[in-house]
Amino acid sequence: MKFKVNKKLILASGSPRRKKLLDLLDVPFTVVNSNYPEHEYTGKGSPVEYAESLATSKTLSVAEENPDAVIIGADTIVVLENRIFSKPVDALEAKQFLRALSGQSHSVITAVAIFFDGELITFSNITKVTFYELSDDLIDMSVTTGDPLDKAGAYGIQSSGALFVERINGDYYSVMGLPIAALTKKLLELEILSLVGGAVENDS
Repeated sequence: MKFKVNKKLILASGSPRRKKLLDLLDVPFTVVNSNYPEHEYTGKGSPVEYAESLATSKTLSVAEENPDAVIIGADTIVVLENRIFSKPVDALEAKQFLRALSGQSHSVITAVAIFFDGELITFSNITKVTFYELSDDLIDMSVTTGDPLDKAGAYGIQSSGALFVERINGDYYSVMGLPIAALTKKLLELEILSLVGGAVENDS
């Protein structure tokens, strides 16, 4: 399967995980870190609305300097009983997060915002993740690696956090940070991407 991109594409994220997933499309794109300061959840609106507002803000901040490009931004949050677990501020908070998630089922919400031709489209993916009961030693060892400190909920499912997961219901790649299948479907629908050798290309 091979794609071509019909417009300049920018990923508004410095996340190496999102870059790796977008690389699966094997099309040229540029990475521009939005550096948008994330605002805290105030309790107004749903967690999905909060995640989409962050993804939107990241995307639009890059679009200001690149109005003719297609900008893709995303934000991932972890939610347990309406409490939002973003990236921990330090090792102590990371341990607190993991103790709270231990033995529980939580939601991982990844919101995506796409800016193109002056318009903005957003969508979200929600995946349920259940953790085993985590020992203090396992939590401490994970946090000592530094791996949890730049990840929502203080874990990466593709790294040491894989040792915590009893089951998952939904999109694994969305938990990593980008629902790549849903994003590809949307980009094809918007004709930002096209299949090389596909019906759309052959008709053109």
